[in-house]
Amino acid sequence: MPPFDLKEFQDKLSAHFRPWQRSFQFWVRAADIYTGYKVFQLRASFEKDVNKQEAMWERQHEYAAEKIYNMCSDLGGFFLKVAQIIGKPDLAPAPWVKRLVTLCDQAPATPYDAIRLLLEKELGQNVNELFDRFEAAPLGSASIAQVHRARLKGDKKDVVVKVQHPGVQDLMMTDLRNLQAFALYLQIADIKFDFFSVTKEMEKQIGYEFDFMREADAMERIKQFLHKNNKKPPVLVPRVKRNMVTRRVLVMEYIDGIPILKLGDEIAKRGINPEGKMVAEAKQNILKSLTLAYGQMILKSGFFHADPHPGNILICKDSEVALLDYGQVKDLPNNLRLGYANLVLAIADKDPIRASESYRELGIDTLSMCEDGQKELFRLAENMFDTRLPPGVTMLQPFDEGASIKKIAVQAFPEELFSVLRTVHLLRGLSVGLGINYSSAEQWRPIAEEALYIAGRLEGKDLKTRRRRRGQVRRLLTRVVGL
Repeated sequence: MPPFDLKEFQDKLSAHFRPWQRSFQFWVRAADIYTGYKVFQLRASFEKDVNKQEAMWERQHEYAAEKIYNMCSDLGGFFLKVAQIIGKPDLAPAPWVKRLVTLCDQAPATPYDAIRLLLEKELGQNVNELFDRFEAAPLGSASIAQVHRARLKGDKKDVVVKVQHPGVQDLMMTDLRNLQAFALYLQIADIKFDFFSVTKEMEKQIGYEFDFMREADAMERIKQFLHKNNKKPPVLVPRVKRNMVTRRVLVMEYIDGIPILKLGDEIAKRGINPEGKMVAEAKQNILKSLTLAYGQMILKSGFFHADPHPGNILICKDSEVALLDYGQVKDLPNNLRLGYANLVLAIADKDPIRASESYRELGIDTLSMCEDGQKELFRLAENMFDTRLPPGVTMLQPFDEGASIKKIAVQAFPEELFSVLRTVHLLRGLSVGLGINYSSAEQWRPIAEEALYIAGRLEGKDLKTRRRRRGQVRRLLTRVVGL
């Protein structure tokens, strides 16, 4: 009989109970944050002085931000992605954004010894046989993987080696199921939006992220598409080292650049005036590049990078933009791609009737709970699917009683549209962070027109009319934001 290994027994026991421990921690903390807001909402309603009420809300947001940060930081994994989604300046209160933005690429790193073992197992060779140099300290560590800078044997250029954290998939799926249950509760009790379908799509997309061979295919497909459709691609996509890709390891070209979150620090370091013309033009070029790339990917191809959070964007020489991490990509069916193109035109033209028709075509089932349902539905479409914020608004408040989501119940939302919704909201967050309020719908109008025209849903005469109007809009935007 083999000797009893106490440590092995403890490890197995810990692994067995870990999902239950995480679930318990999530529900205790989520309930504390949610009930804290509901109790405070009632207390704040008794304060009639608007300025005092705003100050009260600010303190509550700061208090909650610390709790949300601690929950996401302590639990890690999937909750780092949750922080990326909700920590956007257009959607979340400023104290949330200030606290959560620091969580990008701050997942605990897997020790180098474990990374080396996984690498050698996946690639079938010793690390020293494959690389001239391999930096043990990672460039960054995210929820699913971490990346290391290295140089291959006989090569003169550096590469990035992306390695999956061992054992992370099961825990992330546990986290997702907890979030689905919480989303279902919110959907029933508070916000009339089909959050459950959204979390189901998240489950599907995150499942794909664990297959790096699929990610390599996506990188190559998007890189080829952008090269084919532009004289100069609007964004840089890393080249894949095809002979060094497995399900858990991905080796690709190293692109030198500054993470967009550190752009302000770099500007200050170089002694450049952050309010000057040069910085303004650089920000406009960054946003222009991202907007064009995403418009082409979503509306022209339907196959797009679905995770443009700040941690995946590098700013390179001459304000060129590099787009990293292709674990989350989406391939929209043609009917949804064209339905969304129709909605883009409706928003750009400020056409409530067409927007209502587009919602029906896309399978977004709504129920009006106010008098002017069509007007409110159009407001909801703008809030959900355009980057522009209403005049004087710096942040959307979905829990506010005056919010469109409170007046128009979204009873069914197609899972496959979530990636488009999330992409638009991430682009909006970036634009707010860069200090530029603009409409992606107006910028995407010509691409949407082309897609509908090729599909036979727009006639030539309509296209020409739109081109004249598009020119007017483009000239206006050039004067306003330089796009």
